[in-house]
Amino acid sequence: MFKRLSPPEATTGPMVTFHFDEQTLTARSGDTIAAALLTSGISICRSTPVSNAPRAPYCMMGVCFECLVEVDGNPNIQACQVEVRDGMRIHVQQGARRLTS
Repeated sequence: MFKRLSPPEATTGPMVTFHFDEQTLTARSGDTIAAALLTSGISICRSTPVSNAPRAPYCMMGVCFECLVEVDGNPNIQACQVEVRDGMRIHVQQGARRLTS
């Protein structure tokens, strides 16, 4: 289980609302997408191209690429590197995606 390690006074910041697949969720402004998903109890954000094995955020610093998601129609977004925004639409990334130009 993911647990936030920030001091209690940091939990009163502004909140944003975002959408993950069919769910409407809230997160703290300034959180990354990966942190917002994990604190909402969601750990699976993509599946592998060959076996469709589920994957979750792992390194939280942009090295492993396990946290790829689709954001507002754009695939291959590293959830640990992008701050969640109000109204953002995020989807599980299923298998391999085309590289966008």
